[in-house]
Amino acid sequence: MDFMQFMGMILHADKSLKYVIENYGTLVYVVLFAIVFCETAFVVFPFLPGDSLLFIAGTFSATGAMDPWLVIILLIIASVSGNSVNYWIGSLVGHKVMEKEHRWIDQKALKKTHDFYEKHGGKTVVLARFVPLLRTFAPFVAGFSEMTHKTFQFYNVAGALLWVLSVVLSGYFFGNIPFVRDNLNVIVLVGVGAAVIPVVLGALWKIGKGIMKTSR
Repeated sequence: MDFMQFMGMILHADKSLKYVIENYGTLVYVVLFAIVFCETAFVVFPFLPGDSLLFIAGTFSATGAMDPWLVIILLIIASVSGNSVNYWIGSLVGHKVMEKEHRWIDQKALKKTHDFYEKHGGKTVVLARFVPLLRTFAPFVAGFSEMTHKTFQFYNVAGALLWVLSVVLSGYFFGNIPFVRDNLNVIVLVGVGAAVIPVVLGALWKIGKGIMKTSR
């Protein structure tokens, strides 16, 4: 699989995953593992399609194209191990990254995740699983926010189980309904929007309150 094929899978996950299954067989499991691992392990890959890929993997599993239990187990392992690597990186270099801007890291997303962490604590590691961008930065923030490794792993495993099981099984049970199958990309975008919009509205509400206080 060359770079252009990989990028095609990122942009059109449903069609590309089918292509990988038909032409590369069991290599599809390696591809799924690698994408989920990279999205959760490295803050430079927040654009990778976590939610849509899990949902579509569940959809194809329902048709017999993939083993659903193998998909679930591999993606849980990828998610847990990816977050663990991200936590470790955050504990080593997190403070330096926060203090100095780096063009290859979305500084706004990092700051938003840090603020979210300050408000919700360890639950952020679980809640962020369902929110693009926050999902990538949450374990990194936990790493330099003095959360103990034991506490982090509790939330890490719990979040991975909830995220992978809920999204993959949603695809398994609902992904092949004609309406869902024919509008898969739109539904995935709506799902992502449903996760992101409450966070954005919360941030805007906070900003609005701050403006109102300063204007008094």
